[in-house]
Amino acid sequence: MTQGDRLQIDSLRYDRGALTPGIVHVGVGRFHRAHLAVYLDDLMGQGQGRAWAIRGVGLRPEDIETRDALRAQECLYSVTEKHPDGTRSTHVVGSIVAFIDGYSDPDAAIEAIAEAGTRIVSLTITEGGYQVDLTDPQIAADLAGAVPRTAFGVVCEGLRRRRDRGLGPLTVLSCDNIQGNGAVTRDAFTTFAQALDADLATWIATHVSFPSTMVDRITPVPTAADAAEVQTRTGLADRAAVVCEPFRQFVVEDNFVAGRPPWDAVGVQMVADVQPYEQMKLRLLNAPHQILAHFGLLAGYAYTSEAMRDPDLAALIEAFQDREARPTLPVVPGVDLDTYTRTVLDRFANPQMADTLVRIATSASARVPAFLLPVVRDRLAAGASFPIAAATVAAWLHRLRRAADLGTEVHVPDETTLIAPGTTPTVRDLTAHPLFGDLSAQPRFTDAVEEAAEELDRDGIASVLRRLL
Repeated sequence: MTQGDRLQIDSLRYDRGALTPGIVHVGVGRFHRAHLAVYLDDLMGQGQGRAWAIRGVGLRPEDIETRDALRAQECLYSVTEKHPDGTRSTHVVGSIVAFIDGYSDPDAAIEAIAEAGTRIVSLTITEGGYQVDLTDPQIAADLAGAVPRTAFGVVCEGLRRRRDRGLGPLTVLSCDNIQGNGAVTRDAFTTFAQALDADLATWIATHVSFPSTMVDRITPVPTAADAAEVQTRTGLADRAAVVCEPFRQFVVEDNFVAGRPPWDAVGVQMVADVQPYEQMKLRLLNAPHQILAHFGLLAGYAYTSEAMRDPDLAALIEAFQDREARPTLPVVPGVDLDTYTRTVLDRFANPQMADTLVRIATSASARVPAFLLPVVRDRLAAGASFPIAAATVAAWLHRLRRAADLGTEVHVPDETTLIAPGTTPTVRDLTAHPLFGDLSAQPRFTDAVEEAAEELDRDGIASVLRRLL
């Protein structure tokens, strides 16, 4: 940031000199800086949580740019909330007090985890970052005794040093958007530790907790126009600036073996069971995102807010929430589902958020099974229909097949290739793919998808939307 340190310091609501680190966070990307770090900044602004400052860790070469930006600014940065009416609010966040370059100096990251004052190791390493393939060259190198490079190797070596030094327990907290992320994280790190040192795996089982969380906030990539607007309005030239929507949500399983910040004071929902909240988000937000992405791209739209201005697409999202998703949900303590669904629609329609449909459609081979197919399974079990969910699967497969016919992957980014080069599978062939699991043997599902795909081929998207609505 420029305009001098005076503006940086005056913009804060607390003395950073009074902070002490208690959290090591791996993966200091946009989402972390707009989410967990902001909750802690709010807490510190209230005069609480000052023993829970964050030391960020970067383990990838891509993190060097963030390292340089934050270090040049004493780890201060700005967060700008973009409101639907066009207004913006910006504040400076000071809860991150150090950036540790674990890519260049893994031992520094390991030592931070091993320090007695560290009580939480939090993670945003992406949804795909929890896959432990013991044959992966990087993981295999960590297991063979090389200087650790992966998140598994660095964290487990930090835990091993804590064990060897007789230090106390800590909590490993995933803040990634994964269903059951606490159990996923525990299984991933335990698998790695078991392959590394069986005694360490036993120690982790006794001394480390892995709470589940549900996280939510849209944080698109800042544009040059965003940076210029912030500088013009506030005087800040911020190399680590974050832009985001006003909405945020953080639901956390209250299972911390070494204490935690009093997050309750700043709107974090501390609960005994995250699953109902997680299921609510997956089925009322993430699944509708897939509907909007695949139908929106077929209709020629580029951005979520643009697609939401199409009354048929907006009505389709609302119909799915009300008719297909909500009947499958359990009671969600403390949440009014009418209010939540309206909030989701408003967030999708926020014209200030340049959230692209391509981004949402990326990795659909992982997202459709995680977000949409559980609704189909529950509706099947209840003997109920699921026309919008089936048509969304058809729209996704229609886009894949059309791209294959054209010999292009434009607007169909996906990490799993359902269509082998040079082949022309039918929709029926595609619904037999293992990612559909047991649904491949359910005629009510495969027939509904095939019929919707044929209608898209024959009559186009407008016809399908009219039928669904």
